[in-house]
Amino acid sequence: MKTKPERHGSVLRVRPEHFEEYKRQHAAAWPEVLATMTRFHLRNFSIYHREGWLFSYFEYWGDDFAADMAGIAADPATQRWWALMGPMQEPLPTRAAGEWWASMEEVFHHD
Repeated sequence: MKTKPERHGSVLRVRPEHFEEYKRQHAAAWPEVLATMTRFHLRNFSIYHREGWLFSYFEYWGDDFAADMAGIAADPATQRWWALMGPMQEPLPTRAAGEWWASMEEVFHHD
């Protein structure tokens, strides 16, 4: 196990007409989706909102990020959650191929 995590930040827009529903859904996030995130080494996962923008932050504590992300993506409950959330979101047109949330570059960190 790692002694320090990889930190990940990403961004997308939430459709204004869906924001209240988005918040309601996340206030009661599905336990099986949260368990999958934990099983695949995601910790300290947060989503922030400002003026239609969503910023997510999480720490990855595993050893094979690509494999763990594939494991999350293969989870049936997570797939259903993403199908529910997807129409509420608007990904950035400049995101990288294969991304939904656009990855951000960390430019500063202080422990």
